[in-house]
Amino acid sequence: MDVAARKLTLERLGLAHYGAVHENLPSARLVEAAVRRREGMLAENGALVAKTGKRTGRSPKDKFIVEDDLTRDKVDWGAVNKPFSPEAFEAILDKATTYLGNLEELYVVDAFAGADPRYRLNVQVVTEYAWHALFARQLFRRPSREDLEGFEPEWTVISVPGFLAEPEEDGTASETFVAVDFSRKVVLIVGTGYAGEIKKSIFSVLNFVLPTEHGVFPMHCSANVGDNDDVALFFGLSGTGKTTLSADPERKLIGDDEHGWSDEGVFNFEGGCYAKTIDLSPEKEPQIYGAIRFGAVLENVGMERQSRQVDYENRLITENTRVAYPWST
Repeated sequence: MDVAARKLTLERLGLAHYGAVHENLPSARLVEAAVRRREGMLAENGALVAKTGKRTGRSPKDKFIVEDDLTRDKVDWGAVNKPFSPEAFEAILDKATTYLGNLEELYVVDAFAGADPRYRLNVQVVTEYAWHALFARQLFRRPSREDLEGFEPEWTVISVPGFLAEPEEDGTASETFVAVDFSRKVVLIVGTGYAGEIKKSIFSVLNFVLPTEHGVFPMHCSANVGDNDDVALFFGLSGTGKTTLSADPERKLIGDDEHGWSDEGVFNFEGGCYAKTIDLSPEKEPQIYGAIRFGAVLENVGMERQSRQVDYENRLITENTRVAYPWST
């Protein structure tokens, strides 16, 4: 996309003035930027080690869906799907875009969510952190150079960990706020550095869009396939072994976390894996262990600063240590 088109895209979000916009940088340059900006450090195995700050996991109590004519009668409102008014969302969005406009650098990643081109979403991630852009590049599906020339985002994810909501003024549950606006087709994430919110927010979008618009069943599961096209699905809560079970050397991996089931078959949403690393070892999970190298992102994983040796048994920050890595470079 040319510079003029990029400006129009950002101005649609209220960004009339902003600093340098780094769009669709390769992994090596994003790693360089993250290290230069002191967002993370390189480990001995080549992976980028980053800390997520106060939030070391997703924040379900801080997640909302904008309630309007599009969602009012279609969303199952309750403790999980909490409503937020369009006016209040717009007010926080205005604050967040003002915050972005005052930054010296922004990072933009254009990507696909969904392997099946009939159902995939064009997603644009705008963030203040280079390592969040690297995470998005590794976890979503990468467009080809030809795809990028005519790329038009359908959905925009804005991730600004440095901007904190004010509950009394903004009507949020805390300084962290994660909200989906289906009319604007915008996801806003503030007050949390946990990168998993970026990909999970788009899964929430697909949970709504695929059944209502395409008759496709979205699933939180891992999947693999045998030589006879026999697909196996592995369901379970986070940390129950979906990724490990699907990483079977005798079968081909479809994906480790999120899939759609259409009349034509099962397809993956992502372009990489987001695996738990606590107590990871080459003996127990050789494929995951071997995938952690340059370009991968280690979240909240312990590391000895001098030797840069990673300690996968380290629980000082959280049990929810993670790695994000692509299936191919």
